[in-house]
Amino acid sequence: MKTKKLLALMLAGAMSLSMLAGCGGGKNEDAATDTNGDANTETASDLAYVQDKGKMVIGYTVYEPMNYTDENGEFTGFDTEFAKAVCEKLGVEPEFVEINWDTKVVELDAKSIDCIWNGMTITDDLKENIAVSDPYVKNMQVIVIKDSNKDTFTDTASLSGANLVAEAGSAGQSAIEADENLSQANLTTVTKQTDALLEIESGASDAAVLDWTLAKSMIGEGTDFADLMMIDGVELSVEEYGIGFRKGSDLCTEVNKIMAELVEDGTLPALAEKYGLSLAE
Repeated sequence: MKTKKLLALMLAGAMSLSMLAGCGGGKNEDAATDTNGDANTETASDLAYVQDKGKMVIGYTVYEPMNYTDENGEFTGFDTEFAKAVCEKLGVEPEFVEINWDTKVVELDAKSIDCIWNGMTITDDLKENIAVSDPYVKNMQVIVIKDSNKDTFTDTASLSGANLVAEAGSAGQSAIEADENLSQANLTTVTKQTDALLEIESGASDAAVLDWTLAKSMIGEGTDFADLMMIDGVELSVEEYGIGFRKGSDLCTEVNKIMAELVEDGTLPALAEKYGLSLAE
């Protein structure tokens, strides 16, 4: 009888040790995952996360010459080719996903995408919420109008009571809100910069504030918006583009290293020349 009791106690003790070991393992796993089962950015490697799944999901909007579909139906652009070159060095496949630019940080944090790679203007506000790569391209905000209005709209003062359009959450919207004259205009926001051009073309808006890199590629002679032009000499802000990653991401650090390599070996300078862009210094 005593032997049976002793055996039972020994078995119970073994089970208790096993349960404690299981709890210890679970605690270590919890340190690497959040309540949704996703990797905790404070302890887990974002680089390993991307490499383990074998792909990097890249958030973009249609924005020529950065990411767009050409006349042959091929998805291309400076950022598209740049991202492909980086992914090749990372040993992963690029997967491009079109997003709503106004909710880009939400998409990133939710892991719907792994990075924002679409001519993203570097701002202090963004750097507070996400990791931002080294700058790679220079840009500025310009004002686009119809050729027929070139004598009416000549500067920001002439647009103080006009109807303006900009992409929601963009540097263009910020430039309008920061300018003494433009902030008095009637502002409409759209989901893409190309939609802003359509607003001007249709006459729904008088002027659009958007990226010089897009405007120089998409308006004027030989383009689909041949009757649109930039107001000469008006540069609302000079800025630089960066790539957005999750806060604290080691993937950002690795991409910065690869970016420097692509500058050194001539890949990025060649792409800049191909797409008529200026690299950041």
